[in-house]
Amino acid sequence: MFKYRGPEGQTLESEALKAGDILSRWKLDKGAVAAFVDGEEKDLDVVIDHDAEVKPITPETEEGIEIVRHSTAHLLAEAVMNLYPAAKVAIGPTIKDGFYYDIEFPETVSEEILPALEKEMRRIAKRSIPLRRERVGVADAIKLFRERNDPYKVEILEGVGDETVNLYWQDDYVDLCRGPHVPNTRFLKHFKLLSMAGAYWRGDEHNIMLTRIYGTAFNTQEELDAYITRMEEARRRDHRKLGKELDLFSLHNEGVGFPFFHPKGMVVMNKLMSFWRRLHFLNGYTEARTPQILNRDLWLRSGHWDHYRENMYFTTIDDIPHAIKPMNCPGGIIIYKTSKHSYRELPIRMGELGVVHRHELSGALHGLMRVRCFTQDDAHHFCTPEQIKDEVKLIMKLNDYVYTHVFGFKYHVELSTRPENSMGSDELWEIAENALSETLAETGTPYVLNPGDGAFYGPKIDFHLEDCIGRTWQCGTIQLDFTMPEKFDMTYVGADGREHRPVMLHRTILGSIERFMGILIENYAGAFPYWLAPVQVKLLAVSDDHLPYAREVAEKLQNLNVRVEIDRRDEKLGRKIRDAQMEKVPYMLVIGDKEVEARTVAVRDRAKGDLGSMDFAAFTGLLAEQYDPEKENFRVRLGQ
Repeated sequence: MFKYRGPEGQTLESEALKAGDILSRWKLDKGAVAAFVDGEEKDLDVVIDHDAEVKPITPETEEGIEIVRHSTAHLLAEAVMNLYPAAKVAIGPTIKDGFYYDIEFPETVSEEILPALEKEMRRIAKRSIPLRRERVGVADAIKLFRERNDPYKVEILEGVGDETVNLYWQDDYVDLCRGPHVPNTRFLKHFKLLSMAGAYWRGDEHNIMLTRIYGTAFNTQEELDAYITRMEEARRRDHRKLGKELDLFSLHNEGVGFPFFHPKGMVVMNKLMSFWRRLHFLNGYTEARTPQILNRDLWLRSGHWDHYRENMYFTTIDDIPHAIKPMNCPGGIIIYKTSKHSYRELPIRMGELGVVHRHELSGALHGLMRVRCFTQDDAHHFCTPEQIKDEVKLIMKLNDYVYTHVFGFKYHVELSTRPENSMGSDELWEIAENALSETLAETGTPYVLNPGDGAFYGPKIDFHLEDCIGRTWQCGTIQLDFTMPEKFDMTYVGADGREHRPVMLHRTILGSIERFMGILIENYAGAFPYWLAPVQVKLLAVSDDHLPYAREVAEKLQNLNVRVEIDRRDEKLGRKIRDAQMEKVPYMLVIGDKEVEARTVAVRDRAKGDLGSMDFAAFTGLLAEQYDPEKENFRVRLGQ
């Protein structure tokens, strides 16, 4: 006899029962897709032959909806095989908000096949087909998949070793999977196929390119509809589409992963960097610039050659191997070591808007969000161990000001701890992790623990921004590093006259300027706030007769550092207004006979529409009221 315990104190003594039967005895099986057995996810038909705690897993939970999505991926694979018997399926994992399946089709396909696949999935789902688990030896599984001409499953199994594996059957379709899965296909109701893309098998660009089909599934139709609406809004806001329409940047095969910034895009980039410089000047930072290319000895010493090599680009100069920098920190360390330092100088806060290069697989590239070359708004704090917490608090306050006050983002914080490929001693890692967790506790900052995701040289705090349609983006980071100062023999002279080892904080606020710009494009749907807008005012002359006055007004605005353009095209006024609206210019000034005679301008606001006629002083007064963070003198004052 075995004793089973339920989630609310229920107990049951019985001979071995299936997890689903146990839940049924307690009337907890309604809607359950799987069960927790002593905290492990199990299929409902698993026989529990030991004393155990058993809890239902329903689709309302994070674990439950992931099981639904994973099962829906299997449903997709069966639909593919039904419609394309010569296809070969590879892998179909869950991802955030959905799932995908990688497939080798016997012919070229496009997204036009998605409706037919979805229809077949619904036909299968309505039949309430059981998902039957079978535990078999690896050799038997390999034999089965070879007979079924499934080379990708065979390749996966050949790397498993001498074990047993789970096979899941539904109809004649069989898949290799650890599970668990829903009991039958009737649980799979609220799903949709979203898109297709190319994906290299196992992420290796030397392997075959497969077709990746993305989909999603939810517990209710309302949740699915809301998600689809969000995705449609995301497509409308796609920074790649808006970047082209607004003439901000472009992407070309001549430099895959290396964006080309147009003049209007450079206005946004330069304004972000100008604001960054002002903020850092006010908060005790100096600015440095380090070389793009440095020799192998430096990267060996820093650990990048051994721990980050696959992400780096290399060249040879004077027969000596060099690397293009993927990070700015080693260059900052070299500057620190050019002179001796006293404890009285610390902390030293050294910023750098450094251009870095990182090798990304072509399949991972995505507009400005994932590129091979970007500008990092880096800074490094060199401080004493006693100054760590205050320096972390200063950075956190700067982040909060930028994210919430300047840009209006919500954000959450994650603490990432020691990864497998780390450098440094256990003792130093423990000290570093404790320093960050204690600082978060002292500031009352809620955070999510992210085990094993720290940098190879230290733990980190990451800041994840939430945009206006609920998506999150990792931007700022604070990395605490005892390892680099040790490896580079960095020192300062303490109050006791002896040499001591400084601590190094690596940090960004915007992260990548390019990526942050992409986030802003999507967050604002291209309608930048006045201070960031590439063109702040557009002058719309009704006819050529009004151009001399338009040029006069434009010159006066330029003298006030207003970014202004004149629409000189031979177009009707209505067309000019519509085009300026599409360009998302904050203010449009219409100039006709009436305005020339009265020496006024007719003002149109991008959001509010017609504001009426104003003289030049009234309009510039309106512009002076517009928010500009460079006019603020934000300084972090610790202890307040």
